[in-house]
Amino acid sequence: MQVVRCESAVAQGLRSDTFHATKKAESASMQLPTPNSFGLFVADLSPFTTSLACYLKAIETQPNFAVAWSNLGCVFNAQGEIWLAIHHFEKAVTLDPNFLDAYINLGNVLKEARIFDRAVAGYLRALSLSPNHAVVHGNLACVYYEQGLIDLAIDTYRRAIELQPHFPDAYCNLANALKEKGNVSEAEECYNTALRLCPTHADSLNNLANIKREQGNIEEAVQLYRKALEVFPEFAAAHSNLASVLQQQGKLQEALMHYKEAIRISPTFADAYSNMGNTLKEMQDVQGALQCYTRAIQINPAFADAHSNLASIHKDSGNIPEAIASYRTALKLKPDFPDAYCNLAHCLQIVCDWTDYDERMKKLVSIVADQLEKNRLPSVHPHHSMLYPLSHAFRKAIAERHGNLCLDKINALHKPAFEHPKDLKASGGRLRIGYVSSDFGNHPTSHLMQSIPGMHNPEKFEVFCYALSPDDSTNFRVKVVAEAHHFTDLSQIPCNGKAADRIHQDGIHILVNMNGYTKGARNELFALRPAPIQAMWLGYPGTSGAPFMDYIISDKETSPMEVAEQYSEKLAYMPNTFFIGDHANMFPHLKKKAVIDFKSNGHIFDNRIVLNGIDLKAFLDSLPDVKVIKMKCDNSQEAAGDTNGALSMPVIPMNTAAEAIINMINQGQIQVTINNFTVSNGLATTQINNKAATGEEVPRTIVVTTRSQYGLPEDSIVYCNFNQLYKIDPPTLQMWANILKRVPNSVLWLLRFPAVGEPNIQQYAQNMGLPGSRIIFSPVAPKEEHVRRGQLADVCLDTPLCNGHTTGMDVLWAGTPMVTMPGETLASRVAASQLSCLGCPELIAQSRQDYEEIAVKLGSDMEYLKMVRARVWKQRICSPLFNTKQYTLDLERLYLQMWEHHSNGNKTEHLVKFQTVETSENA
Repeated sequence: MQVVRCESAVAQGLRSDTFHATKKAESASMQLPTPNSFGLFVADLSPFTTSLACYLKAIETQPNFAVAWSNLGCVFNAQGEIWLAIHHFEKAVTLDPNFLDAYINLGNVLKEARIFDRAVAGYLRALSLSPNHAVVHGNLACVYYEQGLIDLAIDTYRRAIELQPHFPDAYCNLANALKEKGNVSEAEECYNTALRLCPTHADSLNNLANIKREQGNIEEAVQLYRKALEVFPEFAAAHSNLASVLQQQGKLQEALMHYKEAIRISPTFADAYSNMGNTLKEMQDVQGALQCYTRAIQINPAFADAHSNLASIHKDSGNIPEAIASYRTALKLKPDFPDAYCNLAHCLQIVCDWTDYDERMKKLVSIVADQLEKNRLPSVHPHHSMLYPLSHAFRKAIAERHGNLCLDKINALHKPAFEHPKDLKASGGRLRIGYVSSDFGNHPTSHLMQSIPGMHNPEKFEVFCYALSPDDSTNFRVKVVAEAHHFTDLSQIPCNGKAADRIHQDGIHILVNMNGYTKGARNELFALRPAPIQAMWLGYPGTSGAPFMDYIISDKETSPMEVAEQYSEKLAYMPNTFFIGDHANMFPHLKKKAVIDFKSNGHIFDNRIVLNGIDLKAFLDSLPDVKVIKMKCDNSQEAAGDTNGALSMPVIPMNTAAEAIINMINQGQIQVTINNFTVSNGLATTQINNKAATGEEVPRTIVVTTRSQYGLPEDSIVYCNFNQLYKIDPPTLQMWANILKRVPNSVLWLLRFPAVGEPNIQQYAQNMGLPGSRIIFSPVAPKEEHVRRGQLADVCLDTPLCNGHTTGMDVLWAGTPMVTMPGETLASRVAASQLSCLGCPELIAQSRQDYEEIAVKLGSDMEYLKMVRARVWKQRICSPLFNTKQYTLDLERLYLQMWEHHSNGNKTEHLVKFQTVETSENA
């Protein structure tokens, strides 16, 4: 966000170089000569053409008439003909070397043309003629300021003030220079002096407001901007600066109005265009924002902030190469530009461009350290902080700064604090839970929790869901709307104060934040505290850093007490894992599978040609010679001779039905009919039923998934990772390369997520000694296919930097073992929590070496791999990991604990001892 500083015009001789200049200011920008010339006052009172004719006639009559040449320079300057103006002023001083006013005007117009060296020469010549001319000293100081000679500018401004103590313009400009040097308190004093001398000095009001804003005195800044506009309604810079504060306060429509006023007044006001683009972006008007940024760059191609803002639009739209190019342009124009640097770093992370990676990380840490020390908003976003080698204190501080921004916005509303319910009488004894999310729709968060609102016990809980985004018309939204007791679309209430009022009117006891700092969040609602208890849950993998969030719902594996200092919230533990997936409801057809008899080295594999379907058992019953093989889930079964706990897997022999299925796949057919059952190509789900493809409905056909569909080798071990590529860092790829080298007959299966990252990964892998053929990329697939095709991999290699969260649940529901290595952040420990809950702790590594050993053993020991795969396949049904009903009961007990603790008047503290059913029922 650009804040526009205004340079005050020094007497009548210095034109303001800010954007609020008007035609009136332009016509007064030259100090006109005072000798009695017949055309002199015509320039001020008559149309330019009349003045021009008079002066030209004067020169024709008297070619050496210096005053006429100077006056012509004034006319040409007023018409915007800068070079003609310069020529005529130079002619005037040539004719009359002692023509003081002509030297002043020449200096002014050269300054306007940014020909600073010659402007200085003009002013110095004027001062040689009139050493105590305060206005010229002020003008000269302004040129020094523009040249970056700040100390010289300060000394020269002081000389101007010494010569003319009652000189508000000079005080204003001196303050600008002092602020540039970091002498903020002295600058503030100078602005105040200017205002004592001239209470209606608009530039000083605007610039003092800028200081107040930077000091956090937002309301005082707003008052000063508004006063500047009362004095000078056509003050474009003040309109723009006021708009930026209003935007910060969340008053987007009013901000937009002031940006439009600024642009109306000054159509080439690049800052206003760029800042208006930011407002439109926040209002989700991407095209409008794009047009504003583009226009700002057209006006000023060297405008670094506009290039950075344009890059952000490209980044959010997924156009990462374009974003990288724009960020680099911004940094070329403005090398010390932390926001552009950190956003560029994130873009490079997205596409796995690790050029100078270590240096980049060091610089990122240095930037954050400097910004935190200076109490500035860090350029690294809280959601990105987990990707960089920052300390826990830094990550928490970054989140705290963003939490404070929310407080700043709500403080501007001047709303009295809400009174909260102290008991459950008004709700008939039920605890009212409010879930707030922008992701009630086709989003991973809904894929995880969409069934929970409808599973709450209606006798003890009343469920309210508050959507922060409009209806996307998907079944995910329909389900939540139908099953929650109350559903409110807060996207229709853009005012945070009114939206918080609505929540408060509902008498919510526990308000649940499912966004954190993800896209679409409105943490200002929580900052207003419409509920007595407020908790973070599921949607954001980190602390809010906000004093208005009481708890973060987690578990002992994800957030052990040893790292509790990472969180501003108190920890509230779920008994198994805080993570949940609605996969059993969304993808019940993946509960069972059959395989076609594909043999390699004497082994029958469960993941070369796989069939799934709701009617799978009936289909198999219609086929001849289907055999069932037993796959042991652990070594204890073999030792005890127990096969009852073993996994049963139907195997279809290579018969007519199997051949028809394989031919369908090889020929790219959509589906075939076998024994009155429709068997479909797993790549064609979108063509058959789009809602089944998105996970909104369950496929009604028998779906076939094969390695050949994705170019995966039939006889190789397939390691996979389906995360976005930004979660991969150089040490992770090195581990994977080491694993593949030790398991020669293996490949790594990744996603083009995004596609532009593929060549970078391939190149780095080759640099590590791994041929490009060992890494296979596939496009991102619709949700159902994405989960289903996970069955084809042998082992998932998790990303330690930031785990697969929803993706981890997806791959485990597909029955594929996942190797993980927990770190210290929440985002790096989720997979370990999932695996612990699944009952597969042996897949959790304690070091990089351990990670490699586990993965290599799985890829090298076929019997061990089959056993672990069988256990994962079985445990996803038997364990609590995908048991949404049990999860909801556990969550309810935790909510009751929170309320019991609160209603007893206790201070918020960690809730890490899980209550028994009896305790919670007596609460």
